[in-house]
Amino acid sequence: MANEVNLNRLAVFVALVGAGSFTAAAEQLGMTKAMVSQHLARLEQELGVSLLMRSTRRMSLTEAGVMFHADCVRILNETDAAIERIGESRDTPAGTLRITTSMDYGVAVVAPAIASFLKLHPAVQVDLTLGDQVSDLIAERFDLAIRSGWLRDSNLRAVRLNGFRQLLVAAPAYLAANGVPRRPADLAGHVLIALSVLASPSRWIFTSSNGKRHTVRIPQVAQANSAAAVRAVALAGAGVAVLPDYLAEPDIRAGRMVALLAQYRLPEGGIHAVYPSRQPPAKVRAFIAHLRDRLVEAAV
Repeated sequence: MANEVNLNRLAVFVALVGAGSFTAAAEQLGMTKAMVSQHLARLEQELGVSLLMRSTRRMSLTEAGVMFHADCVRILNETDAAIERIGESRDTPAGTLRITTSMDYGVAVVAPAIASFLKLHPAVQVDLTLGDQVSDLIAERFDLAIRSGWLRDSNLRAVRLNGFRQLLVAAPAYLAANGVPRRPADLAGHVLIALSVLASPSRWIFTSSNGKRHTVRIPQVAQANSAAAVRAVALAGAGVAVLPDYLAEPDIRAGRMVALLAQYRLPEGGIHAVYPSRQPPAKVRAFIAHLRDRLVEAAV
């Protein structure tokens, strides 16, 4: 029987009891007195019980009506509270924000952004998962992924936050022992610590200032599945490496690494916020905006 009841009639019934008359309820609801009466009659028919006893002058609840009215009031209050909660979720950042990103970008960029984000939004808690495998956002219940590089085709929504340059680098000790390459062709005499998750880890395209492209294959001496590990091996002097600017530039400024072939450009990658929901909640929108602002500030 419950699935045959029009739930909109519950609000009419509660309004009728609260108003005390069909006329007052009709004015409150913005409908005719006949329509209020019709809703009550159909509700009683759907339930199979009488809810009101009425005469020309007064109306009173039946025993079943008293119990049903109390339940209706509770249901409508819970509905109002649920709508209010979902509205708060839509408009105010709150709750747990589950983020996934790569190990290197997470440590270098996302984790510091989380710290400043939490100061702005104390009602949010963050659960950050770092890993270099692409996570299934829906199956693993992530709200948001921050992905660097080149996006795969998918049905997920994505927002480009920024881009990054790729830099060819090596430790000073390695260069002292093996010489400094002056042009892309010189890399044939060097060895590469490669990032194995790339489609072509040892093949690189350098573009000169006049737009001429130089494709080279660098002999590979080692590989790792994370840029942070590639950086560590390169810092130890094992070979040259191609690293994203956010990972390499602190080492270059500190003198731990040397940028090579600066007159050439390597392909640039993108930083994207990826999320599964067509209408992301406020906590997701707020973090995307916060991270984008930090990236813009860092680039100035």
